[in-house]
Amino acid sequence: MMTRLARSTPTTLAVIGVLIAAFVAAAVGLFKLTVGGAIALYFVVWWTLLFAVLPLRNQPETRPSHVVPGQDPGAPAAPRLREKAIWTTLVAGFAFLIALAVFPLTGL
Repeated sequence: MMTRLARSTPTTLAVIGVLIAAFVAAAVGLFKLTVGGAIALYFVVWWTLLFAVLPLRNQPETRPSHVVPGQDPGAPAAPRLREKAIWTTLVAGFAFLIALAVFPLTGL
């Protein structure tokens, strides 16, 4: 399913846009945030989690014929960036909503 959603850039962007809109709408409706505040907080959470998701399931290129001169030996053979963008959007959305649920408990 995830590979089908990440096949093309327009499809990936559409999926990410729909997910972000849903998470921001939930934040505005359930937690009374402004749209701008929800987008800003979601962006910070998304960007932070992107760097946690990027190294997952990376395999370095081992075929000598595919290694370009000057390429880092640890560079991933297939980074699957579109798939990771969708995963980051999902994980960040749930972390975002959990953080919003916890904020009132901490007095923030």
